[in-house]
Amino acid sequence: MHARLLVAVATLVLAMGQLLVPVPARAEEEVDLLLVLAADVSRSVDAQKFKLQRNGYAAALAHPRVHKAIESGPAGRIAICFVEWSGASAQAVMVDWTIVASAADALRLGERIRDAPRPFMDRTAIGSAIDYSVRLLDNAPARSARRVIDVSGDGTSNAGRNLHAARDEALAKGITINGLAILSEVPLPTNPTHTHPPGGLLAYFENNVIGGPGAFALAAEGFEAFGASIASKLVKEIASVDGARHMR
Repeated sequence: MHARLLVAVATLVLAMGQLLVPVPARAEEEVDLLLVLAADVSRSVDAQKFKLQRNGYAAALAHPRVHKAIESGPAGRIAICFVEWSGASAQAVMVDWTIVASAADALRLGERIRDAPRPFMDRTAIGSAIDYSVRLLDNAPARSARRVIDVSGDGTSNAGRNLHAARDEALAKGITINGLAILSEVPLPTNPTHTHPPGGLLAYFENNVIGGPGAFALAAEGFEAFGASIASKLVKEIASVDGARHMR
């Protein structure tokens, strides 16, 4: 009898201990969305803009509208990977695939994004960033019928892989690419058309970057407005709302 009691107690303790251990994402875990947030940290993004961008992602992930969108999906959870990129061979995972199923999950993810060190400053290779993001989606530790790359940037592609080739290969895999064009008031002195291409940066993203089912581009009126723009963008991506091709 005493032995049976010890076994029962040990079993209970083991079960309680397992409840305290976070459950990692499984390869076969189903989520409503696999989302790569791919943020531009090229040379035009100075220290102040970089801080505003990081704080903007954290603020967006703290927004109740984002939490509601996540929790309203069929599975009630999404998976996010946060990447920063610049030149042809300059891409880095700053926060690896994370399951977000609650407001607390989103807040923790935002804090990790905000606090990660800056990896580099280089040129602007959007095509290479897309290729890198595609590989991350192909090896994600969860599965979803919806796979999205969210590319944010303040300039045109000027290095690395051919942008159109990279985009078309991603679209052929059923991946959607959305864009966030960060508008600058003053053109870059050394290369004005990089931040202010003919027709505007938003039109450049629409014509060269985005594609796939429900794809859209959105403009942020500078880095100060980045957080609000990202929050709106995340809600639209998570909910997969069909609407206008771009919003401002």
